[in-house]
Order: sequence, then structure tokens, then C-alpha cells
Amino acid sequence: MDLLTELLTTDFRPLDRKAADLYLSAVAQVKPDALTLPTPCPDWTLHGLLRHQVSQDQGFAAATRGDGAPLANWHGGDLGDDPYAAAAASLDLVTEAFAATPLDAGLVLPEIRDGGPFPAALAFGFHFVDLVVHAWDVAATIGAPWEPGDELVTASLKVAAIVPTGADDRGPGTSFAPVVPSADDASPQDRLLALLGRSASWNR
Repeated sequence: MDLLTELLTTDFRPLDRKAADLYLSAVAQVKPDALTLPTPCPDWTLHGLLRHQVSQDQGFAAATRGDGAPLANWHGGDLGDDPYAAAAASLDLVTEAFAATPLDAGLVLPEIRDGGPFPAALAFGFHFVDLVVHAWDVAATIGAPWEPGDELVTASLKVAAIVPTGADDRGPGTSFAPVVPSADDASPQDRLLALLGRSASWNR
């Protein structure tokens, strides 16, 4: 079985919920004065990163309803005065939406690709790996541990392996930065970060 076929037949929803819990465990440690800190995502402060994830959750939920095409549905996240509560609510929203969506449904994800829909199974995988890596972004920003465990890292590496790496697919205005070189003996966690444009040695 090739990798893409494997991903298309994998139900990422249980892993996505575990990734959501990993992400929320990092967000729970964010203090109000940390929200202005820079993050490994150069376009965002920590407030911007948390708002981005809320927006993504809402966008994926809209996509399950057949309303993923309008970009406005991917940019409307609001942290209010309680970033953790906003993050938890948006993740509950997307978990419920995914649970009601068949793996072979088509989801339009305009921030990933213009044009036709992705199979829901693959879309769930994209959301999953985003959560795993954004959990690291948050943890790295505030100096907290990031302990995704072997199950999440192994599955994330498979999704990360199909993310395009061309010059038009990486960099400003795209979902990920260019791949970062990693040592041959790098840990699976560090290889995952490198594949998705992050350096494990990042320091604000």
C-alpha cells in the first residue's frame, strides 16, 4: 500500500482529538503577558497563532457543512478575553463536525489548495498534523514541554511527508515554511518539525 492510499484509508479522528488535547495542554499554560511574544511562525505573535488555530477549526467545521470555499469562514476566529476557552470551544466544534462527516466526503480547503475538494480522510489528517505542530509552537514560545508521544509523531510524519515542498508551496503566504535540514540521527520529533519548516532549536 502506498502512503497516499494509506492516508486515505486512515481514520484520523481519534488521533485528532488526542492532538487537540496536546494542543490544549500547551494553551492552558499561556499567561496573559505571553500573548505578545513572537512564535516560531514569523507572521504571528502568540495571540495571532492562537487566533489562527481557532479560525482554522471554524474553517474545517464549515467545510464539513459544504461551506468551506469562502475564505471569510477561515479568518473569523476570536479569542475574546479567555484564549483557552476559545481554543477549547473551537476544538469541540470541529470534533463534533468531523464525527458527523464520512471519510469519503469532499471538503473544500481553500487555504491549502484552490479548486476541488479533498477527501475528508485527508482533510482530517491535515487538521491533525496542524494541531500537533502548533502545540509545539505554543510550547516553544512559552518554554513548556512538548510531549506528543510516539503514536502522534509517527502518524504526523506520514501526513507531513505528502506536504509539497516546492518554492511555490512553501514560504510567506503558504501553510508552511520551507523544509529545514535535519541531522541523519535526528529524533522523530525533530524530523517532523524540520519537515514542516521548524527548527527544534528555535529560541525567541
